[in-house]
This record gives sequence, C-alpha cells and structure tokens, in this order.
Amino acid sequence: MLIVLKYGGNAMGSPDLADPVLDAVAARRNAGDRVVLVHGGGPAIDAALAARGLEGERIGGLRSTSAAALEVVEAVLTGTVNKALVRALLRRGVAAVGLSGEDGGLLRARPIGLREGKSLGFVGETGAVDPAPLLTLLDAGFVPVVAPLALAEDGSSALNVNADTAAGLIAAALRADVYVVVTNVDRVRRRLNDPASELATVDAASARAYLADGTFDGGMRPKMESVLRALEGGTRRGVICGAAPGALEAALAGRGGTEVTP
Repeated sequence: MLIVLKYGGNAMGSPDLADPVLDAVAARRNAGDRVVLVHGGGPAIDAALAARGLEGERIGGLRSTSAAALEVVEAVLTGTVNKALVRALLRRGVAAVGLSGEDGGLLRARPIGLREGKSLGFVGETGAVDPAPLLTLLDAGFVPVVAPLALAEDGSSALNVNADTAAGLIAAALRADVYVVVTNVDRVRRRLNDPASELATVDAASARAYLADGTFDGGMRPKMESVLRALEGGTRRGVICGAAPGALEAALAGRGGTEVTP
C-alpha cells in the first residue's frame, strides 16, 4: 500500500520525544507499506519569524511571505523541521531521506498573487508535480520526507507552498492508495468548538458545499481542499485524523478520523 501522509505542524510534537505518528509510520514501513511524509512547520516558522520581527499575516488560511520571510521559512522547513523528522525516523529504524519540493523539480509553482485583495508575496500555487524523485526513493526502499517548498516556474526562486496543498497534489500524482492528513483534531467538525458536530464521513459534494458556505474555514479549508484534489487525481481514499496514539492506525483501518468519499 502506498500512503501519502501530511503531518501538520500544529499536530507535531517534538521529534526528540515520543511521537505516536512517527511510531505508526515506522510500523507501516516495517509491514511493507510505502510511505511519503509531507510535513508542515507553522509553529516553528512563527517562532523564527517573531524572533526576527517578521511576523506574517494569514490570509484565507495561507501565510503571506515576504522575501525576507521566505529566507526564514526555507531555513526552518528544510534545515530544522525536515532534518528533525528524518533523524527521528532513522532512530526508529526507518530509512528516511529529506528533501524539499525544489529538489529534482518535484514541485513547480507560480505566485498566487492576491487573495482577499491582499498580496501573499512569495507564496506558490503549485502548477506541476514530477513524482520521479519520490518514486526513485520509494523504489530504493526509502521514506521521502518532503518540505513544502516549490521551485518557481521560471527557476528564479523558491516559493512557499501550503503543506496541505503540496501533499494533496503529491498524493494525486502518485495515485496513492490512501492520503491521510494528520492534524490537531480527531475529526472534522461542522462547528469549530462543538465535538458533537464531528463527522465520521463526508462525501465530496457535501464537503464542497461546506467549503462554499464557510462551514469548513480557516486552517481546515486547505486541508479539505487537498483531500478533494487528491481524490480527483486518482487517490483511492482520503482521511483527516488526529495525532493521538492509535489515531493514524485507526484512520488507515477505517475506524477513525473523517473519511472523505468521492
């Protein structure tokens, strides 16, 4: 089974400590599954930007990124978060290789431009995915750990790409058996602070309606959009789940999280 896993920065603990998600990745890899892990890094980026007085605004769930902020984002994602995850997987006996979407031309993007009337700066809208670097690593027995940066279509710079967007497109390009978004809630909710509104399943048509009427908003919007994009591209299953012990295994087994059906 080929699994593409998006590990959100808000769900991520310290890779130096116990991490049930990485434990589950190791278990799946040891069982013979092929895994691609695409990670975020929002809290680490926020802290690094704040330390430099470069806090960026979030517009439509996406982080606006100036040229100065891009340098910090690239350093944190590829140099700090990515390598910490690689080390943590290696300690679990998993042959992991870290890369960004720039490497091998994996992700190419164009600037998004305006969102809600405001410029997002160096934020990319992915235009093409070349899965060859990932397939090469997977065929060699490695777990690719992907930082969500893309190469500008003209090759002039890196672009910051939302990790959910990047992961969904990668899942589609690989025609993954299952695409799982690991976040900081156990299930998608119709009302943010109401656990009783959790959804065990939601079909694609309903999900699009919830996106249109604002039910799925903020950080959940790009997550749900990425699942829909993955399914449209040929991924067989899409699930959004939490990061607690056992949550990922339950989601893969169809017993947990929110399953998004075509």
